[in-house]
Amino acid sequence: MTASIDELVDGLAGQGYLAEQGLATALFLSVRLGQPILLEGEPGVGKTAAAGALAAALDTPLIRLQCYEGLSAAEALYEWNYPRQLLGIRLAEARGEVPREADLFAPEYLLRRPLLAAVEHPGPRPAVLLIDEVDRADDEFEAFLFELLAEGSVTIPELGTRTAVVPPVVVLTSNRTRDLHDALLRRCLYHWIGYPDAHRVAAIIRQRVPGAGELLASRVAGAVSRLRGLDLTKPPGVAEAISWANALRLLGLPLDDRSADATLGAVLKYREDEELARRTGLADLVTG
Repeated sequence: MTASIDELVDGLAGQGYLAEQGLATALFLSVRLGQPILLEGEPGVGKTAAAGALAAALDTPLIRLQCYEGLSAAEALYEWNYPRQLLGIRLAEARGEVPREADLFAPEYLLRRPLLAAVEHPGPRPAVLLIDEVDRADDEFEAFLFELLAEGSVTIPELGTRTAVVPPVVVLTSNRTRDLHDALLRRCLYHWIGYPDAHRVAAIIRQRVPGAGELLASRVAGAVSRLRGLDLTKPPGVAEAISWANALRLLGLPLDDRSADATLGAVLKYREDEELARRTGLADLVTG
């Protein structure tokens, strides 16, 4: 699907995602080796966006599973269409038939959730399966993923094991709110996405914010970098830098202490962080 790392870098850039060489290499290996990849990093550094850009660059569907505490295997894999099964029972009874269990638990009554949809994706290109924020799920769900990650298959008790004909490209993301199990890590390639430097953030802003000039992009990137140097509850990432630049562009304002004060909610998400930034001095933060 992609012949070289440089080709993948160009493909991602064509989707508005500027990947550094290490990330592009890790994604390239994941695609070509057919091995899942775990992307870790602070919130807002582009982990989820990397999976979306990869799917678009490969011209294949993105199938996303958003993880959360209490997520069950059934919610991620499949459900039975109970209203349709009930209708099937009533139709059988109307014909004077006794519905068989095998008829009611047949593939046509199956509601495919993200994991099963990725396994059954017909191709010809593999789907990109994004298992987003896997660290938010419980240990039990993490263990449930082992079969999929190791063998490209899932098991449905009523129908047996389903094995992917075209195994998906699996991208897992984690904000490292908890440590993941060693068994999961062994099955994955790994890449840490750190905060990019101000020069790369400025390039990303110019790519993602239409009409953002060199000066605005550079000022926002520099200010975000200096904000990350403070003891903030939630340091801003790339997503917040883009949001801030978008807000300033929409208002037609340059980045100075007054416009920063008015738009600080685009880049900082806690009142205490805003107060700290103001006490530090917005003029110094935005001009360096």
